[in-house]
Amino acid sequence: MKYQKLFTPVKIGSVTIKNRFAMAPMGPLGLADAQGGFNQRGIDYYTERAKGGTGLIITGVTFSDCKVETQSMPNCPNSTYNPVHFIRTSREMTERVHAYGSKIFLMMSAGFGRVTIPTNLGEFPPVAPSAIPHRWLDKICRPLTAEEIRSIVKSFGDGAYNAKRGGFDGVEIHAVHEGYLLDQFAISMFNQRTDEYGGSLENRLRFAKEIVEEIKSRCGEDFPVALRFSVKSMIKDWREGALPGEEFTEMGRDIEEGLQAAKLLVEYGYDALDTDVGTYDAWWWNHPPMYQKKGLFRPYCKMVKEVVNVPVLCAGRMDDPDMALEALEKGECDIISLGRPLLADPDYVNKLRAGRVKEIRPCISCQEGCMGRIQEYSMINCAVNPQAARERDMAYAPVLTSRKVLVVGGGVAGCEAARVLAVRGHRPEVYEKGGCLGGNLIPGGAPEFKEDDLALAAWYADALERLHVPVHLNHEVTKEEVLAGDWDAVIVATGSSPKTFSLGDDDHVYTASQVLLKEKDCGENTVIVGGGLVGCETALWLARHGRKVTIVEALDKILAVNGPLCHANKDMLERLVPFNGVEVVTGAKVKSYQNGVLTAETAEGEKKISCNSVILAVGYREEDSLYRQLEFDVPEIYLLGDARKVSNIMYAIWDAFEVANHI
Repeated sequence: MKYQKLFTPVKIGSVTIKNRFAMAPMGPLGLADAQGGFNQRGIDYYTERAKGGTGLIITGVTFSDCKVETQSMPNCPNSTYNPVHFIRTSREMTERVHAYGSKIFLMMSAGFGRVTIPTNLGEFPPVAPSAIPHRWLDKICRPLTAEEIRSIVKSFGDGAYNAKRGGFDGVEIHAVHEGYLLDQFAISMFNQRTDEYGGSLENRLRFAKEIVEEIKSRCGEDFPVALRFSVKSMIKDWREGALPGEEFTEMGRDIEEGLQAAKLLVEYGYDALDTDVGTYDAWWWNHPPMYQKKGLFRPYCKMVKEVVNVPVLCAGRMDDPDMALEALEKGECDIISLGRPLLADPDYVNKLRAGRVKEIRPCISCQEGCMGRIQEYSMINCAVNPQAARERDMAYAPVLTSRKVLVVGGGVAGCEAARVLAVRGHRPEVYEKGGCLGGNLIPGGAPEFKEDDLALAAWYADALERLHVPVHLNHEVTKEEVLAGDWDAVIVATGSSPKTFSLGDDDHVYTASQVLLKEKDCGENTVIVGGGLVGCETALWLARHGRKVTIVEALDKILAVNGPLCHANKDMLERLVPFNGVEVVTGAKVKSYQNGVLTAETAEGEKKISCNSVILAVGYREEDSLYRQLEFDVPEIYLLGDARKVSNIMYAIWDAFEVANHI
């Protein structure tokens, strides 16, 4: 009953949504076929979130323009390329979504313009409102002609008409948001035109105005049209974004103009504003990593809600149901948008409705499986949910004969393997040499901004308990124990150990794990050797707790290798390190630590740094000794997680799922 308000209906235009949850639009890469329709993977993906109780499904971005920016995003649906095929595949999907009482909107894009991902650009020159620099490439964009703008506007009408025929309940326009093409027209920094599409705010919003008018004229006034909208840009300069708490002069859209734009857009006919802040020049706002606080868009949504009379949607790390409820009760928004949380757990809404909050699998905001893979590999997935966007291919395989499986190691790989085995009907048993489950999630989750790592460890512990999987803590398994047991299969997931080396005064040289777990006190002044992800996150955490921190990195920059796959995470962390007062010394090889002084060799000669301690964050080494002892004595044995190859949480979980689902 606590969350009952989250399950009250709400209307967008003429459409009633059964609860206050929407699936936020996320890039649908890999969810379309070559003819611009939805493939089976896409149909299953969206249907699964409807089955999970989500009131409104908003698809990832789709296109209707087939002339101006035809290569902006591969593998995405197109509502005008092959209308008959698009309508047929859409119908197949929307009818399944509607079976669960959910509504579904098609997100339609005007294009990417200056922010087109380089790998998707091909030989086509990037376009924009004006001759402005591309976001990623050293190229100047080609200004769109007025005729091309009108062509795109018409394609929206055609595409929305096809969407309506395909069973969609409405559309959401992409977007006066995040610096995409429509947003570039709306922002004077990007729009330097002197025709009817440039100059005053009204002229800069003309493109967006003509789109909603065209759709309404083709589909009827009662066909809802929502808009993805960023009330503030957070731009310091070209390709330079602002950090939370940073004082800066807004070069893009400031709040005053943002609120004025919101009122105009509603006046033009938009039925809802899906609100956030940021642009691709500061895209750690629109795609917030774990370094951003939860609910970061709430104050901005409230500002918008106070000046418009249409529903306001709020996303941005809103996975905490208490926060979601508070946002509604305080009048900050009308609908809670869940993007990555619904990748992590498509049943989020139903679990919340049933009071099964502990069963909701947490998103850890790593963006490895979603944004990172979208950028690098043109596909959307999820690090903690291997089934996301491949629900049919990765469905649990039921077993004919239940087998007894030993799982050695209670880190993420061991926990995921045991969970999947139990779900399928096998009888796993977990042995962990430490005092709790989670492995490297525990030190990794020590910084406040990594709280969801600890939540994931707790989720695994709860899942194994609910599945009645025996878990033996503080028990290091030996070769003899394994051979004496009657196991049908053995999984070794014994993890990894931090790499160490001697610097001289080793009594004051610690691993990052020891400091994160507070087993060692690094003192007020410390040096971290290693500027990878662990080193940078440890430095940020210590600096925020008042410690003086220096990073010494052998390469020419921090996060040069094994950093976050998603640029939003990497770029933000790169900037947070110096912003929080951490000194960075690159191109330096550590030589010794004696009498409170660290000596490093640099291109300019020796550098000496006084410090109370040295923290080693130079990587991990596979702990596979038990497997090597057993590999020729156990007929069916598997090596998983860091014990097989030191990697990240995503691959530990994915590999464990793959193996455990096929035993």
